[in-house]
Amino acid sequence: MPTGFIFDLDGVIVDTAKYHFKAWQSLAKNLQYNFTEQDNEQFKGVSRVRSLELLLEMAQYKATEKEKEQWLIDKNTHYLSLISHMNNSEILPGITEILKALKAQQIPVALGSASKNAQPILEKVGLLSYFDVLVDGNEVTMAKPNPEVFLTAAKGLGVAPEDCVVFEDAQAGVAAAKAAKMTCVGIGDPAILFNADHCFASTAEITPSFVQSLIA
Repeated sequence: MPTGFIFDLDGVIVDTAKYHFKAWQSLAKNLQYNFTEQDNEQFKGVSRVRSLELLLEMAQYKATEKEKEQWLIDKNTHYLSLISHMNNSEILPGITEILKALKAQQIPVALGSASKNAQPILEKVGLLSYFDVLVDGNEVTMAKPNPEVFLTAAKGLGVAPEDCVVFEDAQAGVAAAKAAKMTCVGIGDPAILFNADHCFASTAEITPSFVQSLIA
């Protein structure tokens, strides 16, 4: 069976986490809550709706459904304004080389992300053509750590889940990959991503020989 590669977006391909942080921090100020980078760690790989729920729990604020709907719109509008000037300088180190190598070997590649803005981001940084399948928050209903996003990506690639390799930077994403019975490469702190099969502090540490070793 061929090997399929599935990449998360935020923190793996590009660092949009900083923009999410700024947008959530702005919303938190309206709730009189000091939203920190440590708080933001809990939002990685999590859907926008669940992130808002977490923020409301942190702020101990009981919101109406109307407020929630408006804040989700406001947060995304702010986020879109922040990423509007993204370009290929925002691609994380080594990622372009990995994608080029996989394309040259005709290895099927998918995106598996909770983001609902995945396609425009990939277009802005010039990487859309490297992906055979895009699965994001617009296509799935269950957020990570539920494996739906990765199982859907595997199905789109025509590759068995156990033959897929997932690149993830979030604890919820690693849990989703393992629930899907996939090999997982963690990007970040190994103390947090301890369930990953392999872990690198940053994408810059991933060597071509390592990527080659993952291909069946």
